[in-house]
Amino acid sequence: MNETKQEKIRFFTYKGLQLVRCGNVLYYGNMTDEYVTMIQIVSTQKVGNLDVADKVKVYLMSTDETLNPTDAIKKTSERNGLYEALDLAGVWLERAERDEI
Repeated sequence: MNETKQEKIRFFTYKGLQLVRCGNVLYYGNMTDEYVTMIQIVSTQKVGNLDVADKVKVYLMSTDETLNPTDAIKKTSERNGLYEALDLAGVWLERAERDEI
């Protein structure tokens, strides 16, 4: 049972898509697909002892590495809360998969 390094990497998933966090930025979707979403936490608020995302920006981006990063952004929106942002990101990715951008 000799696993490759790629097989050992496991990502957190939400509704069947990978969710990767780096600081205040989350990437949602599969990087092997044509599009992925970038979710940027702009501000947080304290709820008890936790910092909870308050204002969040969502970007639908092409995974084409030949594109300029500015040109890779196809859609943008701002949402209140992470749940709303993930919900929108999921809809955008579903539509992008069906070529309805």
